[in-house]
Amino acid sequence: MKELTKAEEQIMRYLWELDKAFLKDIVDQFPEPRPAYTTVQTVVRVLTQKGVIGYQTFGKTNQYYPIISRDEYFRKHFKGVVKNFFNGSVSNFASFFTDDDDLSLSELERMKKLIESKIDNLKKNDD
Repeated sequence: MKELTKAEEQIMRYLWELDKAFLKDIVDQFPEPRPAYTTVQTVVRVLTQKGVIGYQTFGKTNQYYPIISRDEYFRKHFKGVVKNFFNGSVSNFASFFTDDDDLSLSELERMKKLIESKIDNLKKNDD
């Protein structure tokens, strides 16, 4: 899947929220001042060409829907970030966050519990 621009990601976020939407519905999601209808239309056309949204035609108008889920997009995007910025190492990625002073003790403990739970599940499946 091709990487999305910020404008494309913004429209995808709105479409994931709406599930299905006409172009006017997508434009209405933007805060004021809203982009031009034709600008959003162009980005939506690019997203259909990239194969991340589909549409159903009703007369002369299309209703758009996401083909790729938010989770699927995030996973692929996350893997690209890890590959490009952390030499493909999830450990380096985790280390980056543990060095961040903005993380609270409770956030670190929650991350630890999630990791320990995943380790326990993997051990159970190996047995």
